[in-house]
Amino acid sequence: METNLLLSDLIKSLGTRVNIISPFGSEPYEPDPEIIGVTSNSKEVHPGFLFAALLGSNFDGSQFISEAIARGAVAILINASSDVFSKPMQVHTISTDNPRRLFALISAKLHGKQPDFIAAVTGTNGKTSVVEFTRQLWIMNGINSASLGTLGVVANNLELQSELTSPDPVSLHTNLNALSQSGVTNLAIEASSHGLDQSRLDGVSIQSAAFTNLSQDHLDYHVDEASYFLSKARLFSELLAETGVAVLNADSPYFSELRHICTGRKISISSYGYSTHATMRVLNITPYLSGQHVELEVNGVIFEIHLSLIGEFQLFNVLAALGLVSAEEGSEVLDYLENLDKIKGVPGRLEHIGTHPTGAPIVVDYAHTPDALKNILVSLRPHVKGKLVCVFGAGGDRDKEKRPFMGKVASVLADITIVTDDNPRSESPMVIREEIMKGCPSAQNVGGRSEAISLGLSNLSDGDLLVIAGKGHETRQEIAGTTIPFNDAAFVQTQLNDVVGEVQ
Repeated sequence: METNLLLSDLIKSLGTRVNIISPFGSEPYEPDPEIIGVTSNSKEVHPGFLFAALLGSNFDGSQFISEAIARGAVAILINASSDVFSKPMQVHTISTDNPRRLFALISAKLHGKQPDFIAAVTGTNGKTSVVEFTRQLWIMNGINSASLGTLGVVANNLELQSELTSPDPVSLHTNLNALSQSGVTNLAIEASSHGLDQSRLDGVSIQSAAFTNLSQDHLDYHVDEASYFLSKARLFSELLAETGVAVLNADSPYFSELRHICTGRKISISSYGYSTHATMRVLNITPYLSGQHVELEVNGVIFEIHLSLIGEFQLFNVLAALGLVSAEEGSEVLDYLENLDKIKGVPGRLEHIGTHPTGAPIVVDYAHTPDALKNILVSLRPHVKGKLVCVFGAGGDRDKEKRPFMGKVASVLADITIVTDDNPRSESPMVIREEIMKGCPSAQNVGGRSEAISLGLSNLSDGDLLVIAGKGHETRQEIAGTTIPFNDAAFVQTQLNDVVGEVQ
């Protein structure tokens, strides 16, 4: 439910400096209109709305101001550098140097409540797992909680829509209000670099924040890795409350810089990893078929824990979640340690989806960066007695530079590599595969994801393992502007049923 505010009260409540220009057209206007909603989509404007004329990658919102006013907008938010003042305006105009941030703050103010404790997670890999593990730990401790990110909104007995890792501010705060109204007190949320750079999370009250890692990704959007890091660092330099807790990967090359940022703001720091700097220090890992045994030192005390999850990186994701939940006032790491063995994996993240008649396990994972692909292959190797078979591709209209590096990783760490299509989008699938093949010239190049997976299955013998990487939980492919249904796990199950039928 939205909270209606007079324009003057709304601007005053934001506590930020803006320039308000009153109308100078010939039409009558309301001197202090009531704002009943906000949007950056002119087609969603209703009478009494504030329209945010934002500059996007494809459209300039100022081109749609006339349409917004015709639909009933009573105020317009624009960039201070905009030239819209060359035309008469019949509504109030709010001018600011950072309209995206103000748009987010207005969205937060108009949409009322948020859960009492919000934890945010940023990093190239691991965000989805960390927020889901955080939610699970809270639930196991009797806390009504939810998570929001790549998998949408996950909450008990509540269905909400969310299509982006970090949704637009209106969608985000609509969901936050709905969660709060439903009784959810704790929320774990993914913070993507795009969302942070575009100020989508500004206005969210964040009490704990985690940084997982940073490796090459999204350089089609960010100028370089330095810019990519600075976008993620905003979570700690600007958004995390000064009374909050930062949970940092102590093994990351960016640990020192993030620690410096947090120390400068007097933010408390919790950390995890092998490093002696880590407050949750990993001493030893013993992998076994269905999980791992871990020796962990927490504040000088050694604990032994069991995880029903495969992979060192999954352990790190669990520790990040442990840091987030223990950051809440009145909570301690010890409150959650006994429940770590009950944590369940996230759909599409090293998910065991079936077993070949030969006994070979089949796994799907969302890995779509060189570092993520490396992590899953390294993590799976101790569980493979025979061949490690890897089927993967790369998305179109995304960072092209990472493609040969992904190929190189697979060529070094897998025994059989099959390069195929992911989501080519507007690009030629063949061209994408060829760019990957530059890093793995001996790999098999198979157009069509179903054909590639079928080939991977046909290569399996006793002791082997097949990992299908890139799409994880996704249930569709985007090819040449068309979206078609395709689910790696469902396709594998169909193929396995056919094989079993033939054997019988």
